[in-house]
Amino acid sequence: MPNPKIVIADAMEKDVVEKLESLGNVQAQPDDLKAALKEADVLIVRSATKVTAELIAGAPRLKIVARAGVGLDNVDRMACEGRGIRVINTPGASTAAVAELTVGLLICLLRNVGRAHAKMKGGEWDKKNCTGHEAAGKTLGLVGFGRIGRMVAEKASALGLHVIYNDPKMVAGPYGHYKDLDQLLANSDIVSLHAAAKNGGPPLMDRERIGRMKKGAYLINTARGTMMDEAALYDALKNGELAGAALDVYSKEPYEGPLLTLDNVILTPHIGAGTYEAQERIGEDLIAQLRQMLSR
Repeated sequence: MPNPKIVIADAMEKDVVEKLESLGNVQAQPDDLKAALKEADVLIVRSATKVTAELIAGAPRLKIVARAGVGLDNVDRMACEGRGIRVINTPGASTAAVAELTVGLLICLLRNVGRAHAKMKGGEWDKKNCTGHEAAGKTLGLVGFGRIGRMVAEKASALGLHVIYNDPKMVAGPYGHYKDLDQLLANSDIVSLHAAAKNGGPPLMDRERIGRMKKGAYLINTARGTMMDEAALYDALKNGELAGAALDVYSKEPYEGPLLTLDNVILTPHIGAGTYEAQERIGEDLIAQLRQMLSR
């Protein structure tokens, strides 16, 4: 494909954009995305832009939609397939970054780091009320056991956590496999979400499922915001059913909801893949795939 027009809808690192310019005519973050797509051959998105049937309807030349990241829940793959548009992503590039954040959040939850930090910032030396728990000996339940889930399991095991997981597939190894999600929830001191999000329908962790967790357990979501009923989570944290939670993703971003008022929840602004190393790998992976496809 000679000198293809490449539209980058979302923010990307400057060096990645510069490398993409070697593949074609690049337009980064256009003010009018729909207008830019009228002549586009390639559309690159991250998590912010929703690639809908309506959006691609105005892009008659579009051949490739590239998601710089793991999930494809912001891309209507059926609509793309119907138009003969190839959809690619970079599933392994941010695995280590998300896994490390998950384990970091786990430790921060158990040791009340968020609460202690807020108290110190507010001028309080509240050592007594920030007493926490050790990770060793606790049971970590992983909902989903793909690339990220397996890496979290490895890192958590090194800390002395007993790891169990819920996934349609059983993976050979030292971890306990639970076919039934409710059983995993009832047997976990900490639950961490790593499953793929389903389009439409209720969130995986709704009020009923949160209610099946151990009293005093912890819940972590670094997967997809749509998997969590945030109102139900707020109630469980407020009334003491859960000891704490950590979220990096939300049903609507930026998040502005009532969880911000609680001191037993840690909230981060969707930084799971936000390491320099992960972004470099995402860029390299994306460019390699595009170079191969565009040279055909």
